Amino acid sequence: MTLAVDTLFFRRQVLSALGASEAESQELLRYNENTFQRTAPPGFPLPDEPFVVDWQRYAAQSEESGTIIPLLRNLIEFRFPIQEGMSQTAEYIAATRRGVDPGDMPGACALSLVAPDKVRLLLHSTPAGRIPLLVIAIREDFVTLVRALSKRNEPVPISDSMGACIIGGYNNWSRMHACLRQFENADSPADAGDRQKVFQRVASDKSLYQDRFILLSSGPYSSVNAERLGLETDEWIRVSMIIRREHECAHYFTRRIFGSMRNAVLDELIADFAGITAALGTFRADWFLLFVGLEDFPRYRSGARLENYRGTPPLSDGAFAILQGMVRDAAFNLERFTLRHRDVVENPGLRSSLLTILSCFTIEELASVKGDELLASQFSNVQQRGAIA
Repeated sequence: MTLAVDTLFFRRQVLSALGASEAESQELLRYNENTFQRTAPPGFPLPDEPFVVDWQRYAAQSEESGTIIPLLRNLIEFRFPIQEGMSQTAEYIAATRRGVDPGDMPGACALSLVAPDKVRLLLHSTPAGRIPLLVIAIREDFVTLVRALSKRNEPVPISDSMGACIIGGYNNWSRMHACLRQFENADSPADAGDRQKVFQRVASDKSLYQDRFILLSSGPYSSVNAERLGLETDEWIRVSMIIRREHECAHYFTRRIFGSMRNAVLDELIADFAGITAALGTFRADWFLLFVGLEDFPRYRSGARLENYRGTPPLSDGAFAILQGMVRDAAFNLERFTLRHRDVVENPGLRSSLLTILSCFTIEELASVKGDELLASQFSNVQQRGAIA
């Protein structure tokens, strides 16, 4: 933050002006803490992470076969069905924790997809490097893949408002086994003890076997109907895909550049900013508020997206109501900012600079009456460093 103010004092003032009690202020100060690591951003785009090489091969195999089935050989969760209690079975534990091939196990069967030929795997370029995308045409298949890859093959409920999922820290046993073979060939281990040392050597470097990728559904963003936005259905589906893709890529950006990616309102505001501006060339506060359930503020639409980011433990009702007001005010401050700098916002090459600017703030700062001033000051700072021409 570039203005000469005490950040914590300033945030307390904002909360007090909104009528927060002392207890509610304490809740919100903890919840809204900015956890992004303030390091000097490197030159963009970043080089790909190590896992991208393998996923490039997976994508080529899927393209050649016309189906996602080749991933069965590489993502071990694809080798198990969605079933109550699956994550507790001996076979599943052996496969996912020790990399035992499920094909060697009695009763193992593959994940069932409605239309595996309508799942596309591609690599998408971002300022933080390329990231694999699984684009899933059938909603039922999207739910299945979310359950398999993020819910340990358990049939847990998936909200209708969820249209994307970023999978991080994924243990890719196919890559792990390839590394083990490479090290074993080089070191020629003679016994089990030597093999254990090789395993520990590989396991100590997560870049050798952990992946990050994104699941994207092709439905309307945040379960919002096209009619609510005055768009034709086909056009809204096209725009939804852009918003959803760039939203998730913004999470990838903050995780790789600033070391944080949380299920919190600031992260969601930044990610929706990235998605909406990529699709429209500007930020629409009314769209964002509709996406999170605040289109009729101060009334909140129960069941909408915002309650997914209530925190752990969840914010009290009073604190959550105050957060809603801050989200609304921050959205309109961002809209005014983008209208003043539309030439910058429309330039895809400067998207990383805009995300960097937003990552400097808290929701209280963005929502405050000085929100415009704070954004303008940080924007000027970035300009002076030459990141924005």
